[in-house]
Amino acid sequence: MNQIYSMKYKCILLFSITLLLTSCALKPITSEFTFIKTDLEKVDLSTLGNGTVLIYNGADILHKMDNTARLNIWIDNKSLGQIRPSEYVIINLNDGKYLFNVLHLDLVKMKSTHDVLIDNETKVIKIKPNLTSNKLTITNELPKRFEKFKYAEKR
Repeated sequence: MNQIYSMKYKCILLFSITLLLTSCALKPITSEFTFIKTDLEKVDLSTLGNGTVLIYNGADILHKMDNTARLNIWIDNKSLGQIRPSEYVIINLNDGKYLFNVLHLDLVKMKSTHDVLIDNETKVIKIKPNLTSNKLTITNELPKRFEKFKYAEKR
């Protein structure tokens, strides 16, 4: 009789852990932007700028482990789409001020809003989830180990 209860609790525990790990998956949104498709060999800082901007997900290992690193991004209420960890997109943005809305799911929805000024010198934008929100930084440099990054697919 004790063995039956033990097996029942193990099944419930396994189901709960599976549900917890899969519940943090954020549903992708469809992009309304035109991505500039490129080969990895062609991406360098000299080809960026003057409106051509590389945006990448700089999530760390803690967010990658539990599937909370997926970012849904909107620029001026127009969906850019979902960028998964170690992915990037290249888009054209005219000079000006843009409102970036970023969302990631980590038990609750973590939303953030960022005002970004795009000019001729803007080349690379890093967006990463953190514990309480999202962080956006204009780095103008490619991430470390960029060869391991892949171009984000339109979903």
